[in-house]
Amino acid sequence: MKVRRQMISIDEEKCNGCGLCARACHEGALRIVDGKARLVSDIYCDGLGNCIGACPQDAITFEEREAEAYDEEAVRRHLAGETHQAPEVTPPPLPCGCPGTAARSLRDGAKAPKTEGEVPKGGAPSLLENWPVQLRLVPEGAPYLQGARWVLAADCVPFALGDFHARFLAEEGTVCLVGCPKLDDAGAYRDKLARMIAVSHPREIVVVRMEVPCCGGLSRLLEDAVEEARVDLPVTTVVVGLRGDVGPGEVTRYRFRQ
Repeated sequence: MKVRRQMISIDEEKCNGCGLCARACHEGALRIVDGKARLVSDIYCDGLGNCIGACPQDAITFEEREAEAYDEEAVRRHLAGETHQAPEVTPPPLPCGCPGTAARSLRDGAKAPKTEGEVPKGGAPSLLENWPVQLRLVPEGAPYLQGARWVLAADCVPFALGDFHARFLAEEGTVCLVGCPKLDDAGAYRDKLARMIAVSHPREIVVVRMEVPCCGGLSRLLEDAVEEARVDLPVTTVVVGLRGDVGPGEVTRYRFRQ
């Protein structure tokens, strides 16, 4: 039965799909769909507006309208996963429009063959599970990011480290992201990673960078992104030498808390 009550209203023009509102909603009433925040159902929204303060774009406001009454029992079932499965996040189209940058999961058949002699024609097997890998091109809401293990590598790492795939991408459910903290826009990377982390909740992030000082910016921008996303997340930093050596003690584990 519909009643007139206070509800939230989302301005899609202002919404950038960062997902911070969805994290702030304890009833699970909000989801990111097609790159925008959406109200899953009126019955899940209590009208208190916890999401409003979490929105950095001021895209959420109050409105009074006819809506289904808030149903606490339905919320309980919803959060328990008994009803209304969360819609899959659809990544927005990439601005460049190039067909080769179309986001896709390579998990089916992407892993290396386990039997010797089954190396694909042309060289060693690839362990890559996602495409694209360049951080600027990866859609923030790509489904394969959800709950995955992320490996964030500096551009030069795979060239210096001959066994990069075997060492870092062999674990099932690993997403590869690459970027350069010196030549690319580090601030844009930090902000994008913060939004991606807040929406996709990776189980852990591994930063793989070169030993040169400028490459340390990759670790710093990720640390800032985790702090901005306000999540509890283990981050491992691996430093690679110019000759591909990864010495003992070069792996440091960080944990950031709200």
